[in-house]
Amino acid sequence: MLVRIVLGIFVVLHGLVHLLYFGHSRRFFELQPGLSWPDGSWAFGWLPGVDAARWLAGGACVLASLGFVACGVAGLAGWTWWRPVIVGAAAFSTAIWLLFWDGTMQRLAEQGLVAIVINAAILFAVLGFGVGP
Repeated sequence: MLVRIVLGIFVVLHGLVHLLYFGHSRRFFELQPGLSWPDGSWAFGWLPGVDAARWLAGGACVLASLGFVACGVAGLAGWTWWRPVIVGAAAFSTAIWLLFWDGTMQRLAEQGLVAIVINAAILFAVLGFGVGP
C-alpha cells in the first residue's frame, strides 16, 4: 500500500514537471538561463521557424503530463488499467526527450536525460517488479 502511494505521488509529480517544459517550450518562462530547448532539435530542425518545433514540443509535453497524472491518480485509486497506460506514457516521454534533443553532449540534464532515467526507473519498477495495484 505504501509503495503504491509513493509511486502514485511520484508519477503525478513527474507528469507535472512535463508542464514546466511546456511553459519553457512556449517561452512563458525560462527554466534555466541559456536553455534553448527545444530549439535546435536534431529531428525537427527542418520545421519552418522555431515556433513550429516549440508548439510540437509543448503539445507533446502536455500529452505526456496528462498520461502521467492520470496514471498516478489511477495508481493511487487502485485501478488496474494504469499499468499499460504508464508504459505508454513513459515511452512517449522518452521519445519526446530523444527527438527534441539538440544532438550535442552538452547540458544533457536540461535536455531530458534526467526524465529518461526517471522513465526507465518507472518502467523497471512497473514491469520488472510489478509495483502497483
